[in-house]
Amino acid sequence: MKKTISKFTYLSALGAFALSSCTDLVVQEKDSTIVKTTGGSTTTGNPTELLNALYNDLGVFNDQANLYSLGQHTSAEMIPPTRGVDWGDNGVWRTLHSHTWDATHAQVLNTWNTMNGRAFQCEQLLASNPSPVQAAEAKAIRAMYMYHVMDFFGQVPRRTVDQGVDALPTVLTRSEAFDFIVKDLTEALPNLPRLGPAAINARASKAMANALLARLHLNKAVYKSAKPEGPYTFDKADMDKVVQYCDAVKADGFDLDPDFFNPFTANVSKDKIFTDLQGSPRNRWMMTMHYDQGGFDAEKDGPWNGFATLAEFYDKFEANDARRFREVGFQKGYGGVHKGFLIGQQFREDKTPIVDSRSKKPLIFTRDVPLAGASTEKGIRVIKYHPADFGKYLIFRYADVHLMKTEALYRAGNTAEALKLLNELRTLRKATTATSINDDVMLRERGLELYWEGIARTDEIRFGKFNRKYQDVTNIEPYTVLFPIPALAIASNTNLKQNPGY
Repeated sequence: MKKTISKFTYLSALGAFALSSCTDLVVQEKDSTIVKTTGGSTTTGNPTELLNALYNDLGVFNDQANLYSLGQHTSAEMIPPTRGVDWGDNGVWRTLHSHTWDATHAQVLNTWNTMNGRAFQCEQLLASNPSPVQAAEAKAIRAMYMYHVMDFFGQVPRRTVDQGVDALPTVLTRSEAFDFIVKDLTEALPNLPRLGPAAINARASKAMANALLARLHLNKAVYKSAKPEGPYTFDKADMDKVVQYCDAVKADGFDLDPDFFNPFTANVSKDKIFTDLQGSPRNRWMMTMHYDQGGFDAEKDGPWNGFATLAEFYDKFEANDARRFREVGFQKGYGGVHKGFLIGQQFREDKTPIVDSRSKKPLIFTRDVPLAGASTEKGIRVIKYHPADFGKYLIFRYADVHLMKTEALYRAGNTAEALKLLNELRTLRKATTATSINDDVMLRERGLELYWEGIARTDEIRFGKFNRKYQDVTNIEPYTVLFPIPALAIASNTNLKQNPGY
């Protein structure tokens, strides 16, 4: 896999690299395509190689830390318990769950660095005489990375290739960044390829851009608000645009997959809009499975016994909801590991009960799980990507698009059509049909369908549910809807201003 590395100090982002600690995680070195600096500016490179590097680097989305953890651990769907000395890591996980992070948090810095660094790689490609199609793909990918910076931090630094390594990057406000990103995607759309459903969709396409435009306009009230914490006013014209963009995605052949777990496998699925290219989403099962659940053909190593869900979230599912559980573990090659939420006694593929190799007790996953001092069996585990399925990580999928359209119709006042779409999904998932729709129903359905996919924080903020007390959350101050600008970034770029509260 190639990775573009530019030999310069990205002053707004790359003050100093701090690799966040992670239990049993091995980071492998990659081959690199080097983009050098000459004089006061950064030279350009081969656009084909640079574009390939951008796609190879999509693996950043399936890491269990940084980008994913900022969007997921800060929500009410996940908890990262410290188990003895495991997953302590100087408190980086616990502070995300409790909303007590600060400007020195390693994963806040790493996310800032990575997202801004990837966006600059797109700048390099755009300055390298790309074809119209290559330029469109670079703009779409740049928009995706800038979107995450805007969403997390509320301001976005930008430096073009011709500014020179010593120039301080300009800083876009959240409102300015929103406009810039929308412009990027709008300009890119005509030249992006029209791609339909596939087993792997690791190329920026019209459907990918339209899905991102839908998400942007669904959250426009948040990103344009004078107060990041709200309250938010959702304009009907913006909701109409969400519907337009969602319909454009469907027109390219994408749709709900009647089999909830199929999109997370190697199979073709109408749900797969934009996927990772390289490797497998291995972190997604290793981060939650118990040490003693490995050792079978699809996962020979010992998992990391990390993250769990909260009983409060698990209880939102009806017993017959297809998204809650599927028994597959006793099939050949599945190692006793089922799909969905794992609770109670765990088994081998031959139905032998697993005994915890540390405690010497039966491995029984419990509903309760403390944030600190958790024993090895505590917590309900979650498997969407199964090691036996060899799937690719999903960055955008149609179920999200379907729910964005549902929410947009609801916010625009078309509750009858919104309820119809909501129940179309619930019927596919074997859940009882809803008789009415409101904010709580809408947010709950997004969680039931999209759990552990890294977007729960954004959803909770939009619905005004982020700053509330639940298990082990100790800080509910409104300022936490934005992360701090990393202290190292502020020290190196005086154009950046720290977000309120930090």
